[in-house]
Amino acid sequence: MENNNGGLKRQLSPMSVWALAFGCVIGWGSFINPGKKFLPNSGVYGTAIAMILGALVMVIIAFSYAYMVPKFPKAGGEFTFTKNCYGKTMAFVCGWFLVVAYLTNVPMNSTALPLIVDGLDGDANILKFGFNYSIAGNEVWLGEILFACFILLLFGFLNILGVRKAGFIQTILAVLLATCAFTLCIAGVVSAKAKGINMEPVWGFSKAAAKEAGFNGTTQLMTADALAGFDNASKGSSGIIAAVLATFAIAPWAFVGFDTIPQAAEEFKFSYKKVMGIMVLAIAFGAFVYISNNTVAAAAQANWPDRVMSGEWVLLIAAEELLGTFGKVLVGVGVSCAVLSGIMGFYLASSRLMYSMSRDGYLPAVFGKVGRFNTPWVAMLFCIIVSLAGPILGREALGWFVDMSAIGASIGYFFTCAATLRTMRKDGDGSLKLKILAIIGVIFSAAFMILQLIPMEKITGIDAFASVHFGKESYIMLIIWVVLGAAFYFWQKKKFSNKLDDEGKN
Repeated sequence: MENNNGGLKRQLSPMSVWALAFGCVIGWGSFINPGKKFLPNSGVYGTAIAMILGALVMVIIAFSYAYMVPKFPKAGGEFTFTKNCYGKTMAFVCGWFLVVAYLTNVPMNSTALPLIVDGLDGDANILKFGFNYSIAGNEVWLGEILFACFILLLFGFLNILGVRKAGFIQTILAVLLATCAFTLCIAGVVSAKAKGINMEPVWGFSKAAAKEAGFNGTTQLMTADALAGFDNASKGSSGIIAAVLATFAIAPWAFVGFDTIPQAAEEFKFSYKKVMGIMVLAIAFGAFVYISNNTVAAAAQANWPDRVMSGEWVLLIAAEELLGTFGKVLVGVGVSCAVLSGIMGFYLASSRLMYSMSRDGYLPAVFGKVGRFNTPWVAMLFCIIVSLAGPILGREALGWFVDMSAIGASIGYFFTCAATLRTMRKDGDGSLKLKILAIIGVIFSAAFMILQLIPMEKITGIDAFASVHFGKESYIMLIIWVVLGAAFYFWQKKKFSNKLDDEGKN
């Protein structure tokens, strides 16, 4: 099964690379979080402003990626940049957290598949058969496990069969996803059922205060007077700023995926000069989907706060209001494409990162084996096996690991921007504009890490920040991951590649 050439082949087109990034940026959350987080925390206006600001920060960071990829056009992305600029220890730290950032998104996406089916099949419950059990309050059924595992195996082996095939399928999924989002947006614009008045409260409301007052969207509906009391705007400018910050703070989670582009740098069959444009398009399309889905979810129904409090799938209800059964199908196809493209994209990114780390001795050499289809098949098999545990553990337990995805992404952003500054100084190139943008990228990356690790709601009094930082279980998982990383580092350290001159870097 091995390839004597021992390397990856240049087979990815610009369209495939855009699809890789866009498919990773947009996942299940863009379709479900309008009701769970975006609308209650930030409303329509707050979410739109936060996503635009988040996209701008990601574009600023993308300038550093666009500078570094031509300098180090190898698989591994941020890991490779860090290795060449800051040595093996910092490279291991970056790579270790990127592995968890990318790989945890695969099983998490797979657990969304049964939720999609459950949301679309009404009372049929077609996947709820066989034995069942509960983990962390989440009920898991045999039928859901089998369905999710089948998808994981299918898309895993499609990745093994060649990056060209994977890229083609990823492109179809990404185009379908974008088409569904644009169609739903147009429906919201032209339909008389979508009204501006429906979007109020446009800055969101305090879900915690509403619960405390006994409003749950089922036995008790929120009156206009009651809702006005919970409206974030009722707190004045501080409430509005808090509404924007609540969603802006999760930008690393929302846009994680555009940074998967450098992971496949060895497989580009086009000029590296196109990297910046592809990244910007992926970020822009991602921001559009987040904003459009959230706005349509509110505009199409007058009682969206009640729907939010009762835990309903707000966007699905809005699509049915606008387009009937076709709207439900549209959301079903769109969210399915988002989930499947996320699985495909993060599989590819995870396996290339592990391949790159293995090639330099940071992971066992077996992960660096390339098969006859020019793909790192052992690394992919490992990703498949790890991912198969996801449907068994259930969505809530996986959420403890996925919280580390945003931390991993932020660490990757930080090292990429920092490596840009060091490379510019070393090579004597770049511009003042790039230097300023890289410094801004370092600052924002560090700020995102702080927001994720420190309970800022206790410091700032902004309740919405409670959904940004780690929960207790996630802190425990983070500590375990750090301890495992430290143990693995010292065990594997002697096998690190001695090709690097580490003098003065560690």
